[in-house]
Amino acid sequence: MKKILLAIAAVAVSASAALADYRLIVPQKPGGGTSVWATIVSKHLEKFIGEPVIVEHIPGAQDIPGFNKFHNELQKDPKVIMVAHGGNAESFLTDKVDYDYDKYDPIALVNLNITVSHMAEPFDPYSQRIKFGSTSGRRPDVMAITLLVCGPKKNVDEYIACFNEHITFVKGMDPTEARLAALRGELNVVRETFVSQKKFIEPTVKEGKFKEWFNHGVLDLKTGRIVKDKNFASPSFEEAYKAKWGKAPSGEFYDAYVLVKNYRDVLQKSLWVGKNNPNKAKLQQAVRKMLEDPEARAEIVKDGGDYEWFIGDDMLNAYNKIKKSLNEKSLQTLVKFTNEALEINSVYKPEILK
Repeated sequence: MKKILLAIAAVAVSASAALADYRLIVPQKPGGGTSVWATIVSKHLEKFIGEPVIVEHIPGAQDIPGFNKFHNELQKDPKVIMVAHGGNAESFLTDKVDYDYDKYDPIALVNLNITVSHMAEPFDPYSQRIKFGSTSGRRPDVMAITLLVCGPKKNVDEYIACFNEHITFVKGMDPTEARLAALRGELNVVRETFVSQKKFIEPTVKEGKFKEWFNHGVLDLKTGRIVKDKNFASPSFEEAYKAKWGKAPSGEFYDAYVLVKNYRDVLQKSLWVGKNNPNKAKLQQAVRKMLEDPEARAEIVKDGGDYEWFIGDDMLNAYNKIKKSLNEKSLQTLVKFTNEALEINSVYKPEILK
């Protein structure tokens, strides 16, 4: 009788799991860039999964609690998908977090980019103090700005001194607050995703209030090199640096920038499930079909730009490519700059150097 009851219970649990909706876990409150993206993806993905897909928000400080909850509690649920973003990738490098990308199975990612603009003349970012707002996922932008303004330096200490001399980093802002502050003239440099740049900043560029400065370029996952982004007319960071300083950027501080830029942008929108998830192949195939659907593809491109997607093993290959920029010196430099220049508590984690 006991065996019969256990068998009935197992069938009931299995049936319950089968009837449950798929859940996309978004580690931020509704309305954020990742939330909007996940809402679009869920709407189209459910057509090819053949089951409902809902978006569940688990916000918290630096968008860490939602990912931690997936790691600690939710990843064993076969119908839970983690929607990780660039801020999560930065935190993985420098913060105490529970989550670890190596412990999940990949579904898909889209290889993205960020663009940076500054107030138009008479403001000159190379001779006047820069005011830039802090939010999750902005370390690559600050480091690129520091490299551009300060030029070739010997070590991270010199870059920290130059940062302190030329840049004000305003902490405690969310992306919307930072954008509005820039549009009001309280900040003079702003960074945006593709959709926010098109919607909010490009009109001000046409009005002569802002000027596109640079974008970070896109990592070519075949060659491992950063290449020009067809979605933006502005120069890549490397192009802007060479135009200003007459040489390509190099050195330990630049290597740390490349590390955090690669993690932030390649993992800016990525989908993960727990190890050995029985629905993994089904989900990967649903993403492929979604991207082949003209209506779905058009809406995704309109929201996030025309960027390359990597699914399954291709996503794992992409992740392994960016891990090659992770080494002891670059990680130490990133942590030091975060602590001493940005004054954001950061920890050096040698355990991720594997």
